[in-house]
Amino acid sequence: MHHRITTCVLFVLLSLASIQGASGQDIPRRPDGKPDLSGTYDVGTLTPLLRPERYGNRVEMTAEEAEALESYWATNMAKDYEPSNPDRTAPPEGGVAVQIPEAEGAAGKTGGYNHFYLDNGTTAFKLDGKYRTSILTDPPNGHMPPLTELGRQRAQYAALNRHENTGTAWWMDREVGPYDDVELRPLAERCILARGAAGAPVLPSGYNNIKRVVQTDDYVMITIEWMHDVRIIRLNDERLPEDLLQWSGDSIGSWDGDTLVVETTNYREGNGVSRAALGLRVIERFSRIDADTLRYQFTVHDPAFQQPYSGEYPWPSTDDLLYEYACHEGNYSLGGILRGARLLEQEAKEDSSSP
Repeated sequence: MHHRITTCVLFVLLSLASIQGASGQDIPRRPDGKPDLSGTYDVGTLTPLLRPERYGNRVEMTAEEAEALESYWATNMAKDYEPSNPDRTAPPEGGVAVQIPEAEGAAGKTGGYNHFYLDNGTTAFKLDGKYRTSILTDPPNGHMPPLTELGRQRAQYAALNRHENTGTAWWMDREVGPYDDVELRPLAERCILARGAAGAPVLPSGYNNIKRVVQTDDYVMITIEWMHDVRIIRLNDERLPEDLLQWSGDSIGSWDGDTLVVETTNYREGNGVSRAALGLRVIERFSRIDADTLRYQFTVHDPAFQQPYSGEYPWPSTDDLLYEYACHEGNYSLGGILRGARLLEQEAKEDSSSP
């Protein structure tokens, strides 16, 4: 009897060990035993960053709700793929006539691209077998936390440089206008930095969502399809001095079991997560769900907000290739942007001097 019980217990223990081992045996690993995160991933998704109000604090959506979301976008994408009418009228003065349909969780707005140039995915994503209502998971309502006084100051400053295009030199009463120098133009317009794509956290966008990850013993490199950025995460290394700032910050990684934890600091003022870059700290966690999918999690500690915010979404692998992104300042029109501003300023001067 004792022998049979011992044999039974041993069988159960071996079975449990087999089950536990199976959870990680399909994950590719490097010679040192660490998960291999290398691969090419397409992070495009219809799931919004911020949760639509109708879901409240609900993190998950039903399969029917996900199907309705995908159907909504499929219909609008099909309309936007139709050829443009060559006999259409001119856009209104100071703007464009193209109306982008109201997006999930965002207000409709005017824009310049039809869907041929966009690639924001065709499905909502799943995690742990469930559709999610948003990428953001904390605060519980899936919205950004309230601003601090610093955040309100930054928002006011940013608003000063956003103005409806009226076709006039609306900045004439300012000591320094937004078109007075090429270095005053936005970073993306100047092909310096694609905010939200190059640095941490990495967020999906309307296009160029492919990322290529290459891992070695000492580094993890993420090549970004948008613009020219290659993000290099140093493993188990010392951080840069506090006064040495970079547009995408300084990223240091270390392993917590099978999860790569990356902490990014040393952001240069003006970087993408918010306008309050000094003091910004982002924690990312990269892990494998299976051989074809990464789980990407992030928490942002930003002095512009009253509390940190967090989110997560999957990075599915893809057979698509990552192509070189040839970025030209203002799509070759930066010179025209500045010359146009000089012409508007001259018109304003002439109007003001007229009797």
